Amino acid sequence: MAEPALLEMHDMVKRFPGVVALDHAQLVLQKGSVHALMGENGAGKSTLMKCLFGIYVEDEGTITIDGAPARYSSPKQALDNGVAMVHQELNQVLRRSVMENIWLGRFPKKFGLVSTGKMLEETRKVFDELNIDVNPRVQIGKLSVSQRQMVEIAKAVSYNARILVLDEPTSSLTGEEVEHLFTIINKLRERGVGIIYISHKMEEILRISDEVTIMRDGQWVATRPASELTTDEIIRLMVGRDLSNRFPPKTNVPAETLMEVKHLTGRYPPACKDVSFELRCGEILGVAGLVGSRRTELLETLFGVAHRGEGEIDLSGKPVANRNSRESINNGFAMLTEERRATGIFPLQTITFNMTIANMKAYSHFGFLSGKEMERDTRRMVGSMRVKTPGTKTYIKSLSGGNQQKVILGRWLLTEPDVLLLDEPTRGIDVGAKYEIYQMIIDLADQGKGIVMVSSEMSELIGICDRILVMSNGRMAGVLTHEEIESEQVQETIMRLAAKYI
Repeated sequence: MAEPALLEMHDMVKRFPGVVALDHAQLVLQKGSVHALMGENGAGKSTLMKCLFGIYVEDEGTITIDGAPARYSSPKQALDNGVAMVHQELNQVLRRSVMENIWLGRFPKKFGLVSTGKMLEETRKVFDELNIDVNPRVQIGKLSVSQRQMVEIAKAVSYNARILVLDEPTSSLTGEEVEHLFTIINKLRERGVGIIYISHKMEEILRISDEVTIMRDGQWVATRPASELTTDEIIRLMVGRDLSNRFPPKTNVPAETLMEVKHLTGRYPPACKDVSFELRCGEILGVAGLVGSRRTELLETLFGVAHRGEGEIDLSGKPVANRNSRESINNGFAMLTEERRATGIFPLQTITFNMTIANMKAYSHFGFLSGKEMERDTRRMVGSMRVKTPGTKTYIKSLSGGNQQKVILGRWLLTEPDVLLLDEPTRGIDVGAKYEIYQMIIDLADQGKGIVMVSSEMSELIGICDRILVMSNGRMAGVLTHEEIESEQVQETIMRLAAKYI
């Protein structure tokens, strides 16, 4: 008799008000294999994994682990039974140390008391095994997103999990960090751990996976050996159609100078240093660089959420102070942040609240808010941006990542900005939703908006940007012109500039 699969999920159904998130979905995971789970945002991937991890309880369907029925009512129960999940949106206690975050809820004890020494020893043991170079005593909120992601992976490994779910694990990692992660995955695979790997990065999927399951609209579409698939075939199965062009045609034409930045330097480290550039009306200016190059700090200093030490920002020929976010919004700036969950959405609020929160002054009349006007604008933006939602009263946390991103982008468009600062606008978003976001960005540039866009995906910067500014260790290393972007050596040029001041 054949040995049962490590994990089997069959005929999984999950309904929410107004939507069927899972419609008889299925997944079979073998021991010691990496099984990629792919699909557009809203395809049901995260819902399926949340049913496995005890966050949701399925309405119908069966889950078996090693042939035995498994149904968990909480993540703790799942963890105690060898099922761990590293979420794309990190959920950590930022004011506590790295080791406290790893052992939260199960602190090592000695004589009935929490043993800091034992906790430190056990943390170092896990880090040494995975070759992670992070100080266990440091406050986790002081780490970069990529370091925090590696800590979360170490936490999952510390549970000695038999099944490990990785949701977009490389979304904030550099190429070198991705290689490190793949080394960890291969170690776990050799131990017999089954890994479910959720990602939108086709090259990674084809390289690391043994099998690939593709979902669409909550349903299972196909499961194939990764060796038999190509990027084009995966895209066709995901979206149900051929998507021959990953980027929309560029129709925007940059015009006169809109914003001039002179010798911009942040007051407190880590910060950008002596950055100067121009942004034109109707231009998409990309910002490239390695993790730690201070790309995000540049946008935060422009928007006033990071204090400016020196330098000047001129908008339409006039200096603007941008001392805080409110002042920046009043001056015609908008900023979409990298981490949707931490600094973008209000998860326990409705789409209407999330869409209109930055523009409340427009709905305030004699000290009262007009709910009718807020609802009107929300419906208009939901329609124009094709947000998939049962209604405007739906909590934003129930939407897919791509639809959450559309809501946040719609929020800023309601403020009618002149300059949009976009930090990783397509992070964790599938190929179909990415195309829609790209089209929105180009349409905004067509309207004369100036756009500064940070991205870790070089192909994205090359595909839609008019010029690319390259950051290196907080300093501007160079700016590539439109002609240089179209050259065959553009990727080598960007990487050379990114390493200029390291």
